[in-house]
Amino acid sequence: MFNISDMMGKFQEMQGRLKDVREQMDQITVESEAGGGMVRVIANANRQILKIEIDPDIIDKDDPEIMADLITAAVNKALTLAEERGRQELEGATKGMLPNIPGLDLGKFGLGG
Repeated sequence: MFNISDMMGKFQEMQGRLKDVREQMDQITVESEAGGGMVRVIANANRQILKIEIDPDIIDKDDPEIMADLITAAVNKALTLAEERGRQELEGATKGMLPNIPGLDLGKFGLGG
């Protein structure tokens, strides 16, 4: 039988876990590169860019498009890796707390998804 009180308790517990996971995800980093390592990007699992390193050899004021393309590629790859890692952490934290509901976006519970 459905018990709203139990469901609300589980929801509050899940909110607490999500808050803890969000804080942990600030500390989990991923790294990507483009151009054979000429551009490196470090992001955290909350999809925040923490650092961009650019090899000075690619800085060409006459052709800024190359550098822009490499930065864009490295950032996009880092954000994809960060999202995957964040999703893994979120799934681990909420495992067994909610029934498997197709289409449920847990990102709406506080972890951008």
